[in-house]
Amino acid sequence: MIVVSDTSPITALLTVGQIDLLHRLYGDVKIPPAVNDELRAHHIELPDFIQTVPVEYVPLLDQLQATLDRGEAEAIVLAKALKADLLLMDEAMGRQAARLEHMPVIGLMGVLLIAKKKGLLASVRDLVERLETEAGFYLSRAVKAQVIAAAGE
Repeated sequence: MIVVSDTSPITALLTVGQIDLLHRLYGDVKIPPAVNDELRAHHIELPDFIQTVPVEYVPLLDQLQATLDRGEAEAIVLAKALKADLLLMDEAMGRQAARLEHMPVIGLMGVLLIAKKKGLLASVRDLVERLETEAGFYLSRAVKAQVIAAAGE
C-alpha cells in the first residue's frame, strides 16, 4: 500500500508519542520535501519508515499552491504521481483539492478509528484528548463527539 502524508497527522502523532500507529497500519509513509521541511522545523528526528520522496514539477503544483500551503500542494502532487492508495491530510481545503484530483483522503481521526478497529489503540477518546492538549490538534465539539461515538466509546 502506498501512503502519502501531509504534515499535521505526522507531527500530531510524533508529539504524543504515537507515531508507530502509522507504521503499524501502513508500513512506510511517503512525504514530499516541503512536508519534510515542515516536520524538521519542530522534530529533530523522523522515524525511518517516513520516507521523503522528491516531487517533480508539474503545472498542478502551481495551481494548488495558489490556495494551499506548499506541503499540502506537494503532498497531493506526490500522491497523484505515485498513484497512492491513500493521502493523509487534515486541512479541509487540502482534502477538498485532493478529492478534486480523485485522491482517496483520510484524516487523523479516520486513522485513529481504523487503529481502534484493528486493536492497535485502546481508547480513541484518550488519544483525542492528548492530541488536543499536548499537540494543539483542534477539533470542533461536534467532530470530537462524532469520532468518539464512531469508536464506540
